Amino acid sequence: MLSFQAPALYQTPKCFVAHGIMPHLDPNQPPSKGKLWATFLGQDFISRVDLIIPQDVFELVQAKLLQDEAIPKFTRIVMSLQDVLSADFLTKYVKEGNVSMLSEGRLGIDNVFTLRKGVLTMYLDRETYERAGLVGKPHGVKGKRGLKPRWIVEIDLTASSMVPGKKGFDRIIYASKNALNQQLTWLMCNSSSTVPVDDLLQKHSPTNIKANVRINQDINAKVPGLAPPITTDPSAKDDFEYFTTDLYEWLSLVRMQSPRILANDQIDPYLSRYQVPEGSQNAKLCKVSWQGFFSSSWSHKTLMDMITVLPPKTWFSFSTSTFPKGLAGDNSECTVLRIPNTRGEFLLWEVKSHE
Repeated sequence: MLSFQAPALYQTPKCFVAHGIMPHLDPNQPPSKGKLWATFLGQDFISRVDLIIPQDVFELVQAKLLQDEAIPKFTRIVMSLQDVLSADFLTKYVKEGNVSMLSEGRLGIDNVFTLRKGVLTMYLDRETYERAGLVGKPHGVKGKRGLKPRWIVEIDLTASSMVPGKKGFDRIIYASKNALNQQLTWLMCNSSSTVPVDDLLQKHSPTNIKANVRINQDINAKVPGLAPPITTDPSAKDDFEYFTTDLYEWLSLVRMQSPRILANDQIDPYLSRYQVPEGSQNAKLCKVSWQGFFSSSWSHKTLMDMITVLPPKTWFSFSTSTFPKGLAGDNSECTVLRIPNTRGEFLLWEVKSHE
């Protein structure tokens, strides 16, 4: 049997783990620095958020996050790139940097456009890139037979030079009229507390959508020990790695609603060899999932709400997943677990996909 080298396209995503202590949280001054906060704010377009908590604190979460007015909303619109660059939309939505937009298409196959924090990013095939006449750089897997070269163009629309009459801006307008003139369906969410008047969107067939919320209560589960092994012995490094790997697997199974974590699970070991880590105890859990289109600022605020609403020594797990990227459909994920009965200790898993 011949052995072929796996293409870079199918490289396994990498997972990074961090163990730390949450600093004092001031709701009036939202933190943005530090490993925990920077990781969640660094995500681009989030499609799913999962929260796992003990059942006995569900009412606290329900009162804060699950009321009708607290459920996030987003909009589906039909626009061309020229519409996005129009004077009114550019001034009232884009320049503020509070709007996140994602166009239809599959990254790595179709031409895809994104807008986040005022930065317009275009993933283009070679033919479209050359017709547009913009300056970009190669993107994706290169040098593999059967894969066409692709390009990425990034433009900061909040820059002072991005105004009509300036050479750089006029070049983008020209490209939007001649090479990038197709009508696209976009998902859009606005993280600003001051939402502009929707009159600008009426001509673009807007559809307002409320995020889908699913609640699973009274999950009778086997819960493993949630506190990592603490030691100063360098030779015990593997113990921490094994512990965090097993714990992340268990959290993932809870998110998937797998019956393997249930207290009454009696699967034949021939069909599944998974076992909850040793030292587990039966407990009632609750899982809340939000499905939709979210900005990183919303997940950041929701995490802050969880920390302030729940009792200080109560554990919870908070996970965010981005939209799939690339041909393989991988996505990026962040999961934080507040360790119970500690002064804000946490474990953070960050899974990075290959675009």
